[in-house]
Amino acid sequence: MNGIVGVIPARYASTRLPGKPLADILGKPMIRRVYESAARARVLDRLLVATDDERIAMVVRAFGGEAVLTSPDHPSGSDRIAEAIRDVRADIVVNIQGDEPFVSPTMIEEAVRPLLEDPTLPMSTLMHEIPEESFGDPNVVKVVVNLRGEALYFSRSLIPFPRKRDGHRAYEHVGIYAYRAEFLRTFTQLPPSPLERFESLEQLRVLENGYRLKVVETRAPDYVPLSIDTVEDLERARKLAEKLG
Repeated sequence: MNGIVGVIPARYASTRLPGKPLADILGKPMIRRVYESAARARVLDRLLVATDDERIAMVVRAFGGEAVLTSPDHPSGSDRIAEAIRDVRADIVVNIQGDEPFVSPTMIEEAVRPLLEDPTLPMSTLMHEIPEESFGDPNVVKVVVNLRGEALYFSRSLIPFPRKRDGHRAYEHVGIYAYRAEFLRTFTQLPPSPLERFESLEQLRVLENGYRLKVVETRAPDYVPLSIDTVEDLERARKLAEKLG
């Protein structure tokens, strides 16, 4: 049995940046940079790319990675991952975003740890504190948690609202998920929930159906909060890769 399996969903189609998993960042396709960073996570027993396109699969296999072809019709990365692990025996599955070329292996370990410590927990994810200039950005997904560190709500709006400014903090959700394999299968069989549809945030389906979702504040010293969605993002990634060597 492969106890902990990391899966990187990589879809070829993109409205703003078609073929972005293959976008070049200083001589390496983005998917390779994600794969090589994730492979440094000591907690993973296996790592694979779940893609809908043979071109991506060929590139992954060429650099020695493992790729699984999946349907092009999946509405989310979680659905794509569920198909990819259908014939894989695993206890825990980690969803590693395919458009974050500087993903930190420490963060993968942070996401997995709560499931190792609490056998009743179905799912976990991460967050980090954000500056005030990000409060009003709907592309920055905010999260609030209860006193046990479990998600209360995710929103594109600012939560909590700072009625009192003193001591106010806001946190952005970081899209690395760790699921128990059986819960991932359950989750992807649930219909989209009302708040999920309003906010366009699939993690709200977990909360609306009454499941616990642990949210860990990342302490990774090498975290780079940059996901690639546009040509401008890609150029920033190239400059950062050059700076980081």
